[in-house]
Amino acid sequence: MSRLIFVNLPIRDMARSRAFFESLGFAFNPQFTNDQGACMVVSENHNYVMLLVEPFFQTFTPGKKIADATATTEVLVCLSCESRAEVDALVAKALAAGATAHKPPQDMGFMYGHGFTDLDGHIWELMYMDMSAVPPQP
Repeated sequence: MSRLIFVNLPIRDMARSRAFFESLGFAFNPQFTNDQGACMVVSENHNYVMLLVEPFFQTFTPGKKIADATATTEVLVCLSCESRAEVDALVAKALAAGATAHKPPQDMGFMYGHGFTDLDGHIWELMYMDMSAVPPQP
């Protein structure tokens, strides 16, 4: 059975967040996008991120506070990339659009990763893994 995945993230400013992610090359599904929420298409393999303005996000979590992602970590979003170059290019685009680097790049030989913190404080890790170079299990 094929499943869809929707990662829901609270945001403060819809126009600002959409412009940021569009500058990274992400598209939005207009059928599920309005001024309260935007359905960002991560891949055609049924992976989406719902950017929900905080008051609307709160309707899904009554009685619970929304985590301030600039002060606490509620989730780490990790996206695979096709190459090390794509990892570096996406991080560079994010930084140019106002993000901050999450931590220095990490090179583990078979896996390379880097990431950024978006405009609302959410951490996005990007990684490339060369499956042919993964060390064999003992």
